[in-house]
Amino acid sequence: MADHLSLVQTADGSSTIFNQLVGENYHSKHGALQESQHVFLKSGLQHFQQLSVASSVSVLEVGFGTGLNFLISADYCRTAGLNLEYTGIEAYPLSEEMIFSTGYDQYVSAETWTEFKENYSSVLGSPKDFNEYCRLEISPIKLMEFDSSTMFDVMYFDAFAEIHQPEMWSVEALTHISRFIKPGGVFVTYAITGNLKRAMKSLGFSIEKAPGAPGKREMLRATKNL
Repeated sequence: MADHLSLVQTADGSSTIFNQLVGENYHSKHGALQESQHVFLKSGLQHFQQLSVASSVSVLEVGFGTGLNFLISADYCRTAGLNLEYTGIEAYPLSEEMIFSTGYDQYVSAETWTEFKENYSSVLGSPKDFNEYCRLEISPIKLMEFDSSTMFDVMYFDAFAEIHQPEMWSVEALTHISRFIKPGGVFVTYAITGNLKRAMKSLGFSIEKAPGAPGKREMLRATKNL
């Protein structure tokens, strides 16, 4: 494992990774699993599904990290019978050793975990079908370098906090990445600040304060205007 990365346990018993170079965990210390389930799956993907009644969904994640958001989303889509196209942006992909030491296999089906383990390395920079319903690609580039002909239904914005990574939350970065969200698409993130709300509103999104995950009172959900 890289010397600057270490596994830590969060309040709900699930683990996350602490990045010493950044000075922050990959997930909330109040509960990695709870945060992923609440902010991204429930408030993002499931919210979009309820609005659209779609049989398929495309997700773009900014900050793929440990893969937890993908794993619980893929597992949900397997159960719900939804086709999932998932792209994660991750400038610094974690090693297989680090990813597979998280213990996230206990939170998803054996099939989902096995497919993830077998395909993680091969989807770095190249999309691949995991099975008949799920396609994954991890783009090992920085956010401002990302480009795609695909427009996405849901964006999981899971960058490190603005205090540690201000460039990820800049108007320039948000302007660039929001281009890839479909009209009617949903943007979700664990954070909510005045600057973020103003930026997303200026980019043509309707802003909503949604209940936050444990440890946070509110989070931001934004829907791209038609």
